[in-house]
Amino acid sequence: MPLAPQASPGSSEAPMRSTSAARLPRIADEPAAHATPAVRPQQPPEPCRYDVVTARTEFDALAPEWNELFARAGRSTQLFQTFNWSWHWCNHYLGKSPAEGPALALLIARRSGKLVMVWPLVTERIAGLLQLTWMGAPVSQYGDVLVDDVPDRAALMRAAWAHVVGTVKPDVVRLTRVRADAAIAPLITELGGIATQRLAAPYLDLSSAPDFETYMQRHSGRSRKKMRAAARKLAQLGTVEFVRRSGGHEASEMVAAAIDAKRRQLVERGIISPALADPRMQRFFADAADGSGHPAGVIVYALEINGDKTAIDVLVGCKDRIATHIFAYDPKYAKDRVGAHLLERTIAQSFADGCPTFDLLAPADPYKLQWADGTVDVTDWAIPVSMKGAAYTRLYLRALRPLLKALLNSLPTPLSRVLAERYARLKSLS
Repeated sequence: MPLAPQASPGSSEAPMRSTSAARLPRIADEPAAHATPAVRPQQPPEPCRYDVVTARTEFDALAPEWNELFARAGRSTQLFQTFNWSWHWCNHYLGKSPAEGPALALLIARRSGKLVMVWPLVTERIAGLLQLTWMGAPVSQYGDVLVDDVPDRAALMRAAWAHVVGTVKPDVVRLTRVRADAAIAPLITELGGIATQRLAAPYLDLSSAPDFETYMQRHSGRSRKKMRAAARKLAQLGTVEFVRRSGGHEASEMVAAAIDAKRRQLVERGIISPALADPRMQRFFADAADGSGHPAGVIVYALEINGDKTAIDVLVGCKDRIATHIFAYDPKYAKDRVGAHLLERTIAQSFADGCPTFDLLAPADPYKLQWADGTVDVTDWAIPVSMKGAAYTRLYLRALRPLLKALLNSLPTPLSRVLAERYARLKSLS
């Protein structure tokens, strides 16, 4: 109801009243149609407390809170940021001392005592520089910050960055394998991150079709015919069985066999893989597949012919996503397309399980793109903090390192095979 005009200060004139208003009954508590509701001032969020966790005992004690945070705020793309995955990583890759390998530098944030952020980081001294990087390398294929779904999450990450850099004082921060849709991606752009490698992760959108048969229609008739022919050919070899294991000793053994087979494949092709050649990777995956009271979402599929495991696929599942991590096959069955048949069966099983996204992870190899519905950009970033870090980033990470990789890839296969064999033998003794 409109307010009557008030007399000016010092005036003896009484306020005027509308005659029509005087005749109408007054309706209390009914605002005028054009009145703007009163807006309560928004309360500022509670401040956060930031801490850098450096002790393994403190890391282990975070388990319940970390799991709760992931349950309410974790994305399926953060499958490598679960507590259990990180716990297995610490068991195999964490150095016994800062001089012997990666050391914990886990950034956590609490608001009113509640854990609202986990930034899984470690420090490592390489080439005389102190590097701050993701926990999880080289087994984690995506890096990200686990942060609660709060309105001020961007501000939380900025403050977390300032705290961890100010506390650790690294020369360079290397944040590798960051998806374009990662929670941390906007902050990296804001900080002026320098891209040192760009990749793409292919994926299948299984939710785009009502059933697997319909989904497969996106492949050409010729491709589907070749798949059916390969399946018939395999059946002629004997008993073909599709095996699935999750947790336990058999899953652990299958993972170890897959890594052995993958190593042989790479050596035969003359490809040097420091990650796979490192014995810690096999031990990590064997334990993660077994579970040991800390299930990490590892699932293993195998294609058996007459009891022999001809192809093995090691995957990691999280929420509505499953990602194929290590894929290997027996070379003597290569012409029988056992790898392609296993991948088809694995995708079909994921469809039956109701999993909407089948992630092939980076890099975007040709065989992955034959199956993929799309790709997501995955970038390695470096953020120099000191002058030494800036020189290292621009001279080595951006210039020399890509040149060395290109030179190695250009070597004749016989020579690269010899180098790969020697490198694998040397790493096996470490």
